[in-house]
Amino acid sequence: MEKGQLIPGLPEDVARECLSRVSFEDLSTVRAVCKQWKHSLDSPLFDKIRKSAGAARPVVALAQSEPPPLNSDEEAQRGSTPSPLLYRLSLFEPATGSWSLAPPIPRRFSGLPLFCQLVAIGRKLVVLGGWNSRTWNTSAEVHIYDLVSQTWRHGAPMPGPPRSFFACAAWEERGIVFVAGGHDESKDALRSALAYDMATNAWIHLPDMARHRDECRGVFAGGVFHVLGGYPTEAQAQFTRSAESFDVAAWRWGPVEEEKLEKPVCPRTSVVGKDGRLYMCSPKGQVVVLHEEGDRGDRAWRQIAELPGDVRAALQMVAWEGGMMVLGSGAQRGEQVAHILEMEGKDQKWRKVEIPREFSGHVQAACCVEI
Repeated sequence: MEKGQLIPGLPEDVARECLSRVSFEDLSTVRAVCKQWKHSLDSPLFDKIRKSAGAARPVVALAQSEPPPLNSDEEAQRGSTPSPLLYRLSLFEPATGSWSLAPPIPRRFSGLPLFCQLVAIGRKLVVLGGWNSRTWNTSAEVHIYDLVSQTWRHGAPMPGPPRSFFACAAWEERGIVFVAGGHDESKDALRSALAYDMATNAWIHLPDMARHRDECRGVFAGGVFHVLGGYPTEAQAQFTRSAESFDVAAWRWGPVEEEKLEKPVCPRTSVVGKDGRLYMCSPKGQVVVLHEEGDRGDRAWRQIAELPGDVRAALQMVAWEGGMMVLGSGAQRGEQVAHILEMEGKDQKWRKVEIPREFSGHVQAACCVEI
């Protein structure tokens, strides 16, 4: 290979486009071929070329437990205590149907923290908080995984009181992760909020929300961090329909929106689609979308699809351009069931996902990244 040439005999721009079309599962192999290819794939230009060439594909990331052992029912009948299951980072490619496991976090032998949060910024996944699976202590840890290099690094831990079950969302353009609400180690709901800058590896404190919100959900859309639902300490598990929104341009919280959600239920399935609209699974077993129109902010939730009958419990939902994926516990042995809703064109239809047994464990968190 001539010095300075990515691919001998090809102009630089053509060579970069050739590299941009490598499949996701082969990126780490291609990156290891030589320093020039590594430098090219690590460059922000690579991601831009890949997207402009139409080669970018969604990858669904899951904080997922190991599958239950085949003899778990027999152990339960004998009264023996099953070993605790480790949580791993599972990766699924909707375009190919392939599943894979990310390497474990170095020097962390207990797997991903229980109840951790997952968000995506560019090609990186950020794992925040959760519980230590051995001690059950609340964790302030932050771990960052690069899907191209397949490497982990540690981020600065979350400051302030330990928090669990908080709202979390990413402002991808600026590489900032927002955190709000949740509860502390005394199970008291919180209204404090934080922001993590991945480039500087630094946290800053945001103004407090108006209300305490435990088990709230965070989404980011249109320059605004939305914190949906949740409940205060004195009303355990009594979810509200209200929401609060942090405007990043004004750097302040707006007024509380009392009836943002359709029903007072856990907002865990709420996601923002590529169209900027808010989607979630309703208690009636439907996928619904929020339409907000007019200067008065008129809003209405409208059904777009019925959920498949075999996926109704412990739901998770992620969305990408032209589709969304719903996961939940099935009827047999509690193993995961997943369906993809194809949303391109006028007809919307479900496609069941084939899940190998190795990836049939319980899912506690999910997000989608475009590679």
